[in-house]
Amino acid sequence: MKRKPELLSCLAVAVVAAAIWTCFLTVRESESVIVTLFGKPVRTLDAAGLGLKWPWEGTFRFDKRVRLYDATPSEFLTQDKKNIVVQSFVAWKISQPQKFLLAVRDTLGAEMRLRDVLWSELSSKLGVTPLAALLSTKPEEMKLDELSKGICGKCRDTALERYGIEVVDVRIKRLGFPAQNRDAVFERMRAERQREAKQFRAEGQEEAMKIRAEADKQKTTILAEANRKAETLKGEGDAKAIEIYNSAIALDPAFYKFLRTLDAYRGTLKENTTLVLGSESDFLKLLTEGSQALGNRPATQKDTK
Repeated sequence: MKRKPELLSCLAVAVVAAAIWTCFLTVRESESVIVTLFGKPVRTLDAAGLGLKWPWEGTFRFDKRVRLYDATPSEFLTQDKKNIVVQSFVAWKISQPQKFLLAVRDTLGAEMRLRDVLWSELSSKLGVTPLAALLSTKPEEMKLDELSKGICGKCRDTALERYGIEVVDVRIKRLGFPAQNRDAVFERMRAERQREAKQFRAEGQEEAMKIRAEADKQKTTILAEANRKAETLKGEGDAKAIEIYNSAIALDPAFYKFLRTLDAYRGTLKENTTLVLGSESDFLKLLTEGSQALGNRPATQKDTK
């Protein structure tokens, strides 16, 4: 009987210690803690460290870091009535924990709400966007970035207002065509590229012909100018040579005739050459009669002075 009060005292101390222990909670840097009373949110603890609550109060912990939600590929209709399969993702985080708890309660519920919001905005934006703005070989014609920013803004406003979720970014990962009309689309794209290739080749050939014609024109002009200059220089050279010859002949015609006769002998009388001429031939008078055949003796340097 004496031990019963001691046992009750120990039990009371243990109960008080357990109650005091449940009054403390730890808040991590990456999470938010909501303190609830009978399931109803009372307050939110966002600062990292040690927090306090009453023993009869409960807690919900939410990771406040950014998460990624990969949406299931869905088929949409563009402005020009083309079916297209879009795969996208959403980067999101919990911005208002109490509203999040009341609206969606957990991550699975949040992703279900985000899927509905994203599908609605994609359907709305793609319905007023032509296919050429999504798939094109010319980057300046594509509007994927503009489209993603518009969808992100709409999803951010809706998710924050309804569910306490902040949408950080929305991006389109992949665009494709439904299997039943993929071949027809590829064939149409192939025909379009072939048409553009033919047009580029025709423009290139036209430009090449212009360049060749211009080059031929310049070639003709340059050759004509070069021939003109060559003929001019040749005429000037011939005139200068004639002038020199005339000057030389005027100084001593007999000596000039003598040199020219020697040149004729040198060019005609080769080794093993047989030449038959008459005795009265003028060609051999220099050999047979000497300088008297020229009508005068060859001029000397002294005579020229």
